[in-house]
Amino acid sequence: MSALLPAHALGFVPRRRVGLLGGSFNPAHEGHLEIALIALKQLALDEVWFLVSPGNPLKSGDGMAALDARAASARRVTGAHPLVRIVTIEAALGTRFTADTLAALRRRFRRTRFVWLMGADNLAQIPAWARWSHIFHAVPVAVFARPNYSVRALAGKAARRFSTARRNGHRVRLLASDSPPAWVFFHTRLNPASASAIRDARARKTG
Repeated sequence: MSALLPAHALGFVPRRRVGLLGGSFNPAHEGHLEIALIALKQLALDEVWFLVSPGNPLKSGDGMAALDARAASARRVTGAHPLVRIVTIEAALGTRFTADTLAALRRRFRRTRFVWLMGADNLAQIPAWARWSHIFHAVPVAVFARPNYSVRALAGKAARRFSTARRNGHRVRLLASDSPPAWVFFHTRLNPASASAIRDARARKTG
């Protein structure tokens, strides 16, 4: 059952394969859910956590809804899916950067195999993230196609640097058990949903 869980409530998870879909979720949308469902099936994951960030260091706080409101939007999108959890553990950990969050999660949940999930837009811009290469060395990474980003992402700095770590074929399903760096790219159906477009549409309605 999807739930907004405090950090201490997650400590019992035994030998799980967990996908981490991080982001502001300002708001969450169907594209996020599609990524979670594809990851659960194609990567043989036990769960996907929507890791709702307290704030994105690369984005202005202007227009950013409160953490509880963004977590609530994620709950609405995911409904009662039994394998998707809405998690705000970064606020409890006090981490601002993904590399730090992953390090903290791996220390806390030593029996859990994590996979970082992200859209191709993030693969394109990940070299701007703090200690971004540490992310690839910390956990396996699964990237999902996004409209207008996939070609740029696959030709970008991160994809080039870790080109020999890209997995294909039967190894995709084994990604959670693979030793990082290891990553895959899913050429999935492109979902046009965008959090910024949703916010703009809401602003026009209320303007």
